[in-house]
Amino acid sequence: MSTIRVGSAPDSWGVWFPDDPQQTPYSRFLDEVAESGYEWIELGPYGYLPTDPAKLSDELAARGLKLSAGTVFEHLHQSGSRGDDAWNSVWRQIEDVAKLTAAVGGTHVVVIPEMWRDPATGEVLEDRNLTAEQWAKKTAGMNDLGKAMFETYGVRAQYHPHADSHVDTEENVYRFLDGTDGRYVNLCLDTGHISYCGGDNIAIVRRAPERIGYLHLKQVDPEVRTKVEAEDLPFGEAVKLGAMTEPPRGIPDMPPLLAEIEKLGIEVFAIVEQDMYPCEPDAPLPIAKRTRSYLGSCGIPSVTFK
Repeated sequence: MSTIRVGSAPDSWGVWFPDDPQQTPYSRFLDEVAESGYEWIELGPYGYLPTDPAKLSDELAARGLKLSAGTVFEHLHQSGSRGDDAWNSVWRQIEDVAKLTAAVGGTHVVVIPEMWRDPATGEVLEDRNLTAEQWAKKTAGMNDLGKAMFETYGVRAQYHPHADSHVDTEENVYRFLDGTDGRYVNLCLDTGHISYCGGDNIAIVRRAPERIGYLHLKQVDPEVRTKVEAEDLPFGEAVKLGAMTEPPRGIPDMPPLLAEIEKLGIEVFAIVEQDMYPCEPDAPLPIAKRTRSYLGSCGIPSVTFK
């Protein structure tokens, strides 16, 4: 039987940046995530939570919290080999994030592809489609990155498909998985981003069950998604319109998805993420409480908050 360890993340408190006056201060986030009944969290943007391992450990322990993962962004398709600038710039992020994650007991680093257009302004930064050569660079670079971070820091790379990135649709997820090595890189299945991009989460689980290494639980408002698709809106604007919504108000339907994960017989983190940047300071806590209650009521025995 699987163990699906449900937690939350700074993203569900409207945190996208290490330091931003619109965001909830980190101490309030930690207090409220604990009050919501979660024990597992992610780092969020590096620098939002304390980067000194001893201080972070103390802050977590004081609230009965534990760390599942850190997060970095990659642009490996812009480089060719391990020795050049793009690989090295991603590795510098890894050195900070993976070192801190491992130091406080985390075992994963979620790797997100950088977006081809600016989420805030909608400015197109590069072509929305990769060439075959760029795909090869991205997947080879991720294999190298995953191997290096595990051998150096003992953390596992979990790759996170993302809207407005080059690994977005179900088809592109399969292309990425086909080009990477499951020994070093697996999938952070973000249920919201897959649905946002028109994909089928359960189909991905069934096609690549051995590659499901981590989960982000998220739902999408279908009406907002239809507007986004019709008008080709950038992700940041979509979030402001409420594209990501609390369950069970959106898609995908959580009980059958969690039941499908349960069938895999694995131990996996399932971190709740509801993109809410920017949001009112008092908005996240009641949503977090309702979401935890809902997920606990889905009738999936392997779901745990411990």
